[in-house]
Amino acid sequence: MILCKDRDFYRRAVKLSGYIALQNVIVCFVGLVDNIMIGAYSQDALSGIALANQIQFLLQMVVNGAGEGMAVLAAQYWGARKIQPIRRVLAIALDFALLLALGFLIVAQVMPEKLLGMLTADTAAIAEGAKYMRIVSFSYLFFAAGMVLNSAQRSIENVRVGMVSSFTGVLVNVVLNYGLIFGNLGMPRLGVAGAAVATLVARMTEFSVTATYTYVIDKKLIVKIRDFLNPDKLMVKDYIRVAFPVVCSGANWGIAMTVQTSILGHMGSSAIAANSIANSLFQVVSVMCYGLASAAGVLIGKAVGSGDLDKLKGYVNSLQLMFLTVGVCSSLILFSLREVVLAAYAVTPEALEMARSFMNVLCITIIGTAYQAACLTGIVRGGGNTSFVFRNDLIFQWLIVLPLSALAAYVWHMSPVWVFFFLKSDQLTKCLVAVWQVNSYRWVKKVTRDEAV
Repeated sequence: MILCKDRDFYRRAVKLSGYIALQNVIVCFVGLVDNIMIGAYSQDALSGIALANQIQFLLQMVVNGAGEGMAVLAAQYWGARKIQPIRRVLAIALDFALLLALGFLIVAQVMPEKLLGMLTADTAAIAEGAKYMRIVSFSYLFFAAGMVLNSAQRSIENVRVGMVSSFTGVLVNVVLNYGLIFGNLGMPRLGVAGAAVATLVARMTEFSVTATYTYVIDKKLIVKIRDFLNPDKLMVKDYIRVAFPVVCSGANWGIAMTVQTSILGHMGSSAIAANSIANSLFQVVSVMCYGLASAAGVLIGKAVGSGDLDKLKGYVNSLQLMFLTVGVCSSLILFSLREVVLAAYAVTPEALEMARSFMNVLCITIIGTAYQAACLTGIVRGGGNTSFVFRNDLIFQWLIVLPLSALAAYVWHMSPVWVFFFLKSDQLTKCLVAVWQVNSYRWVKKVTRDEAV
């Protein structure tokens, strides 16, 4: 096996993935703290917020697709040292993300109960979730714009601003949660509404930090008003061609996760709470997996954009070994933290035991996640083949995982733990596809225009 011997490559990989992982762990940590605080307040509130956040997760996945699709183009232009095309494609991605967020905001204001009723029949959880959603939905616009701006900064290997904005948001969120949920620090006791207000203020703060850095400090990626109102037509075509499969992949993943939550949601409040607890810890532990995947996308995209293809095989082989190593380490960390996290929750013994079993499943599947997700969304997508991941996810989610899980829940009446295992099983089976696809090198595609300036 040919491995990369360039120390600078490893330095950049560790730096990029480290900063991205740290940003993600900050974001996920605040989600874990939110969960613990609201779980101590009420299990119905915990279940309701978990359901409401599933709607935001759908928005997050689609907006992330818009940002990641933009980043594929931006990373290759960065490799060619062309800044102006990056600004133009950023304007297009921001237009799309903001329109999408506005649509989600309107729907969340008009019919939150109907949305949540699609996920569970638990009326108490629906009532708490709707109360939360009506307030937190105003954060969608700030969340979408900040997410796309941070994707653009990552594509030019600037990851510090995302970490700083997330850290600032965490401080605001934790302090306001502590005050507004329970009535501490002289603040009113608002419960679920307090958690929503804390999240809204935190999202506004995060966006302010990123926008200030982009427009006042660094200025590389300043997008002018005319770029928003009159986007470059050729760049729009390129963005649609490259980013549309990534957006569809994000939408597909968000919808599939919503359906998964619905399947577990109809198995009772304990299953909803256990899923929320297990996934909150998983998100914190898996940050290095996804951080390395994002770093791989930037490094591979830059190599393809610069035409430096001679070193590509060494990069790919080295990255695959790094993915597996991170997966094994993440599994061990997840296993060792289970009891510490579970002890912090004030939920029913049934929900705690179920959450423990869910975490055991994730200890196995996280190794597959670290390898296949990083290979497919990092190397394959970063190299220019943005449609393969979408097609692969469609097949696994809608033809295998969801039908099998629905049968297990509604026809075979298996336990929630087995249903959860079936829902996560694709993280292991996709590894076979990832090995084949990555090592075929069919994904190497230059998606930028040589004449763009």
